[in-house]
Amino acid sequence: MKEILQMQFLGNTVQLYLEVAVTILIALFIKRFISKYLATLLFNLFTKAGKPFHKKAFLELIIGPLGVFLFILITVISLDKLKLPADLHFTVYRANSRDILDGIANTALIIAFIRLCLRFVKYGAMILEEKANLTADLSDNQLVIFFRDFFKVLLYIVGAMLILRLTFHYDISKLVTGLSIVGAALALATKESLENLIASFIIFIDKPFSTGDIVKVQGFTGNVERIGLRSTRIRTDQKTYITVPNKQMVDTILDNISLRTQRRVEIKLEIGLSAGIDQLRKIIPAIKMILQNDAIENSIVFLSDTGGKAHIITIEYFTGMQQNISEFNALREEMNFAVIELLNKNNIELAAASTDVVVKQKEENKG
Repeated sequence: MKEILQMQFLGNTVQLYLEVAVTILIALFIKRFISKYLATLLFNLFTKAGKPFHKKAFLELIIGPLGVFLFILITVISLDKLKLPADLHFTVYRANSRDILDGIANTALIIAFIRLCLRFVKYGAMILEEKANLTADLSDNQLVIFFRDFFKVLLYIVGAMLILRLTFHYDISKLVTGLSIVGAALALATKESLENLIASFIIFIDKPFSTGDIVKVQGFTGNVERIGLRSTRIRTDQKTYITVPNKQMVDTILDNISLRTQRRVEIKLEIGLSAGIDQLRKIIPAIKMILQNDAIENSIVFLSDTGGKAHIITIEYFTGMQQNISEFNALREEMNFAVIELLNKNNIELAAASTDVVVKQKEENKG
């Protein structure tokens, strides 16, 4: 038996082949148990002791990729003990067979490791998104999505550079230098896009508005439906869908209607010049009494102008934001009807109603 184990086959003993095969088989069968144990240890490191925080979701995300990474790692270490037979030595474009096999192993390890890191990013984004859902500010959710995608792209870039360095033995310092030069050229060519990108960061950090807010910008009023990296999408009050560059959302004057504390109503009541002083002195307090409504927080009524074509009474009142738009319009209608009824009761005409149009005909002189 000992002689059989020491027999040479393709440059390696049978015993060495068996040891490598048994190691790989054991790794295949126990990789899930080992990965589950390691994942639990990692979870305990990143969370408070005795306070499970989505442990099931963490294990479901991490166990699979961690098991694959460990299996590939053990397989590569085990196969590395075998000597490559002389018959299998060949060269392809200045790379021998050993280098090619090492490159394949390194690539597999890097891909497995990056996949594992992506699962960590996904878990972190899931936790942050859950916390963001507890707040009314929807911009937090978009910020989580943005950084999740950003770190994914960053990991893909790191993975590609590791493959170039470890598999193809490429000097990535030259690549970084070349990318910086290309990046500078692209920055000049895409100046406007970069300005919009920077503006998106300002929006996410400063939060002048959030998704769901009603804003007025560039002469348009509408509901913010999405804040992107380059532009903001707004559903206007006419139900059109417009795209506004983020730079304009930051640089121009923006009115966030959703953040106002009160709704304002202003009425310019043009009373006919036929109305006397006593009538005006009587009607102004009466209008103030009409505005004594629980839904109206404060109000102003005064004679703001006179002469010319009419006496102008300015009526201004404010309501709270607890009303929806239908209730607000119903209140305005009720106040308007009450003012009209008051004018009719006191026989006061509006300026337009008391204006007489006189047509004069010029007579021609007959010689």
